[in-house]
Amino acid sequence: MLSFFRSLLSSKVGAVIGLLVLGVIAIAFASGDIAGMHSGGASGSAVATVGGVKIESTLLEQGAKQSLERIKQQSPNATMKMLVDQGGLDQVLDDLIGRTGLYAFGKDNKIIVSDRAVDSEIAQIPGFQGVDGKFDTNTFRQALSRQGISEQAVRDDIRENMTVQELIGGAQFGTVLPKFAAERYATLLEESRTGSVIALPSLLYAPQAEPTDAQLTAFYKTHSNQFVRPERRVVRYAVFGEDVLKNVPAPTDAEIAARFKTNQAAYAAQDNRRITQLIVPTEAAAKAVVAEVSAGKSLEAAATAKGLAAAKLEFFSRDQLSSQFSPAVAQAVFAAPVGKLAAPQKSALGWHVIRVDEDQKKPARTIADVRDELSKTIAVEKRRAAFTDMLAKLEDQFNNGANLPEVAKSIDATVQQTQPITANGQVYAQPSQTAPDVLKPVLATAFGMNQDAPQVAEVERGKTFVMFDVTDIATSAPAPLAQIKNDVKVAWMIDAGSSAAKTAALRMQADMRKGKTVEQVMAASGKKLPPVQQVVMSRPTLSAALRAGRDVPPPISLMFHMAKNTIKVQSAAGGRGWFVVMLKDIVPGKIDAPQLVESTRTELGTQLGEAYARSLQNAVLKNVGVKRNEAAIKAVRDQLAGAGAAN
Repeated sequence: MLSFFRSLLSSKVGAVIGLLVLGVIAIAFASGDIAGMHSGGASGSAVATVGGVKIESTLLEQGAKQSLERIKQQSPNATMKMLVDQGGLDQVLDDLIGRTGLYAFGKDNKIIVSDRAVDSEIAQIPGFQGVDGKFDTNTFRQALSRQGISEQAVRDDIRENMTVQELIGGAQFGTVLPKFAAERYATLLEESRTGSVIALPSLLYAPQAEPTDAQLTAFYKTHSNQFVRPERRVVRYAVFGEDVLKNVPAPTDAEIAARFKTNQAAYAAQDNRRITQLIVPTEAAAKAVVAEVSAGKSLEAAATAKGLAAAKLEFFSRDQLSSQFSPAVAQAVFAAPVGKLAAPQKSALGWHVIRVDEDQKKPARTIADVRDELSKTIAVEKRRAAFTDMLAKLEDQFNNGANLPEVAKSIDATVQQTQPITANGQVYAQPSQTAPDVLKPVLATAFGMNQDAPQVAEVERGKTFVMFDVTDIATSAPAPLAQIKNDVKVAWMIDAGSSAAKTAALRMQADMRKGKTVEQVMAASGKKLPPVQQVVMSRPTLSAALRAGRDVPPPISLMFHMAKNTIKVQSAAGGRGWFVVMLKDIVPGKIDAPQLVESTRTELGTQLGEAYARSLQNAVLKNVGVKRNEAAIKAVRDQLAGAGAAN
């Protein structure tokens, strides 16, 4: 977990940018929560003063909470205590100090961000845009009013952010890695390495004696993060659909008659023609086309020969043709037989040469003819309306204090209850079981709602609905020792064995550096160790494995960070052992593609720019001065860690 937290919290260029307020504002307004924004947060004791500017403790707390939310997107079981223990709070503070220092430096050196530039940034924030996607002044002001934040506070935060970006961008711009360095690095990308690995499993070195209760208790206290249980919730629910409706009134004769009258035009007799049409500018041209068709050409071929195209149109009634083109065109079309050309006629568009492709004649239908059709349509509409009313009434019952069993009983729906489940839908401690499929669309809501606050949701459009609430919440926290004593015992043995294995691995490393062979150090270990593993791998193979998401053993990764003929010691994941890694040979790759060198220059040039940016930040902080308030920092750390431990 340590490396996981570090990888998620580490910043690249301008570490300061990790908490860029512009991004915070955009996210906050989208979610409707911007309390605690830099300029708008309540004042507290300052955790640091940078260039005369104070960083309030409330801002540090808010930054830590935002960081935890980002981490939870990848690791839902993460807690604030974990973040604090693994240095996350320090990273957030470093980011804030760096950002504040850069802004103070920029301000002192007259790096000015204009009001117009700030206006442009504000206009791009989605939360301030209207329904047309453009910046809306009323939306902007209403959003600020709802959150109790002044317009000046928002502008100041954006101005600060843009100043920081201006400085960082200047430090990074135009960085290029020298070609000779890129070529040297490119050879590393194609190299292959050969080595040997000795594995020392922790359990081989674990104590033989059983741990005492005092030892287990002490170990549990110092390693409680290893035994954190994810948040679990019990969801109570009832599934229902339109079938719960009883006694929906059947359509009446009056309703059927009213619907028939409303749609009477649809039941009138119909006489339509589907046509293919060519429009030409003159009567002579139209007659020429008719002559060609009469001689055996198709209308389409005659049109193509003249560089034109005949258009296939859908069905038209006489009135539609008359209004769209002209009465003369309509009369000619309806006088022509199917498959033949109508007599050319003129409209405002030109002369029409039209072929009648199909006629469509339907006799008028009486109310008796369509009674069953109308009755079914009205019945479906009445049922849907009744169901919509029922849903509204269910919501009203919940709003008026009724509980889920009471509301479910009112529609004869069966109440069910899950076992304790986690946020990903897994039944806790039952790897093969998950929450019912009907609940999966509402799990995110269920894990964000308060206990005993029932809701109604649609899970299959127009068909399936579910009313649900949460009856029990077990927050994420270390499991009680009494419940996991065997697990703690195993972890204690692995931990103790890992310490002993590390000592043995370091002793092997020292002996081999003095000239002893692999066989000699393994024999001297006094343990029946696994056979030595011989490793031959190229860097492209390693890169392909990493891109594919496959786990690469730690000693193999270490081999690609070692010098030839060196010996290093590496821990296994989870403290389950140690490795002694010997790198015997490195075969450089051959560079046949110039584009590889250029891509390397580009990639490393970016990293070089990041290094310049970090150097600038460090120099700026030294220039403006940083004073940390360790007592205030500790207070924030204790408060956040304590809140996490209490869960």
